Amino acid sequence: MTELIRFVLDPATPDLHADNERLRQAGPLVPVTTEGVDAWAATRYATLMTVLTHPDMTREIRHWDPVARAGAPPGTAITRIVTDVSMLNAEGEDHRRLRAPLAAGFGPRRIERLRPKIAAITAELIDRLAEMPPDEPVDLRKHFAYPLPREVISEMIGIPRAHQERLHELTDAVAQVSSDLEDSPEVRRDLHGLLHQIIEERRRTPGEDLITDLITLREQDGGRLSETELFATIDLLFIAGHVTTVNLITNAIGALLNVPGQLDLLRSGQCPFTAAVEETLRWDSPIAYFPFRYAKRDVEIDGVHLRAGEPVLACFASAGRDPEQSGEDADRFDITRPPAAHLAFGHGPHFCLGAPLARVEAEVALKALFEAFPGIRAGARPEELRPLDTLLGNSTRSMPAVLGPRAR
Repeated sequence: MTELIRFVLDPATPDLHADNERLRQAGPLVPVTTEGVDAWAATRYATLMTVLTHPDMTREIRHWDPVARAGAPPGTAITRIVTDVSMLNAEGEDHRRLRAPLAAGFGPRRIERLRPKIAAITAELIDRLAEMPPDEPVDLRKHFAYPLPREVISEMIGIPRAHQERLHELTDAVAQVSSDLEDSPEVRRDLHGLLHQIIEERRRTPGEDLITDLITLREQDGGRLSETELFATIDLLFIAGHVTTVNLITNAIGALLNVPGQLDLLRSGQCPFTAAVEETLRWDSPIAYFPFRYAKRDVEIDGVHLRAGEPVLACFASAGRDPEQSGEDADRFDITRPPAAHLAFGHGPHFCLGAPLARVEAEVALKALFEAFPGIRAGARPEELRPLDTLLGNSTRSMPAVLGPRAR
């Protein structure tokens, strides 16, 4: 692969979507380098769908070429993801074994029963926003989009109140909303240490929550869930259970504040808020790129020959704006667009377990925000907002808005 001309994917790019347009134009599978790793990038919707469903593509790291794997720099986002031992990288029976205990807790019916609780947390956040100066910019990522899913997932999985403040400080850094801490290996280490402590406390004092359910499963059937898998699953539930939803809500607010006419369609009832959620997922996916699928053997996809062991990067944000899937105006945010398939939550056995929760949280949040503040407007131009500077997440580090008076 060294003879190939590679695109360099910069996690700190100022314009992710411009990068993705160049990638799509270069081909369906494009050689790239990112965070010190060489890979292929699946840039188009149909190609990504093939990669996600092809029987010769797998998430199991043992299929990654051992020389390339050994050369991957430690401590990067890629390394953290590909070495995760939760259901994230499992396949087949192992994946079913790890995912099954969680499926009931995240099913659509269970999530609908959570809707009143989500609405109550949202109402509290709206009250706090209403106490802020109505004519000065307020960061809606920090004060609204972030605390809502964080509070919901904390309650679902069973984070004790005594630890929530410190846990929130650390996840503020991971979610890049903190002005005091930056995401770093030290922050991640402290976060993991605190989660270990919480697990041990829940082991001694069980509750009605997902951590207790997983501990009980571990103790009743130790062969079904190892101690390492137990921690990795809880870590995945907490981090993935809210950080990507932060991006979804932030991106939706930005689109509705900056694309003329779209908010009017919601307020007039011509379009439901669910349409804004789905269009945001397509147009501005909360996940930019996600590593990796590996070729289990030599395979050809869309005319490109992949050798056994080569990794493929999933380009979710790029696939969402693929004109071949969403039309020539794919780069336009339009909530009147006929419902179209998108891959923001993945596809197949690894389809995001938290998709129903993220959808309900975003719908409730957007409806409450825009009904509460009828005069709300953007507090900065989109090009002035700093991106997340991460390979994985696609959003901005802030979302300033001038709220105006609260509706009576």
